[in-house]
Amino acid sequence: MTVISQTQARVAGWLYLGTIVAGIYAQVFTRMNLAVADNPAATATAISAHESLYRSGLAADAVMLFCYIAVTIIFLGLFKSVDALLARIAAGFSMIGIAVLSITGIFHAAPMLLLQNAPYLDPDMQQQLARLSLDLHSEGYSISLLFFGTYCLLLGVLIWRSRLIPKWVGALMMAGGTAHLFNNFAFILAPDFARQIPDLFKYPPLLGELALALWLVFFGIRTAGDS
Repeated sequence: MTVISQTQARVAGWLYLGTIVAGIYAQVFTRMNLAVADNPAATATAISAHESLYRSGLAADAVMLFCYIAVTIIFLGLFKSVDALLARIAAGFSMIGIAVLSITGIFHAAPMLLLQNAPYLDPDMQQQLARLSLDLHSEGYSISLLFFGTYCLLLGVLIWRSRLIPKWVGALMMAGGTAHLFNNFAFILAPDFARQIPDLFKYPPLLGELALALWLVFFGIRTAGDS
């Protein structure tokens, strides 16, 4: 018997949506939007010219992590009746991913300090270090996604084994988690190969998490009286 109410399940859905929206905003509309590949000077100029936008990306990352912590705790309560040990292991992977991504946020903040408060560095060095910080952020992000991918995979297994949420949602989560692991191990082990992976293969993680979030928002969890 689950200890999570329908209201709490729907709250988890909204929080998961918050995680998705904030994460996409930070990654796509700030870092990817302002960073210019192989051009530290253009990247530094874009960050300086759109400082408020860049800072909002760091704030969005914080919101994403706040939401993910709450989601992890609620899901632990939801699925520990299915398999307490597996639910705890999954939550552990999620929390480690959150910790790694929190630390990685330092590399998002670093360019602002380098470009504004490092007069002892010449402008070229400031720009080079600012670009390097974003590259380090990208590396740290990939590491965090290994843990989040494992979390999604295990969460998918728990959903599949439960009667709380449709199995197809669990299947999408397992597919998404597997794609996260494949994509990011490839990025770490073989960057040139990873760059050749079709963009289509990068969508399953988003599809699975979005399906889970929307299902919880609109339908909640199945109860004993549901068919």
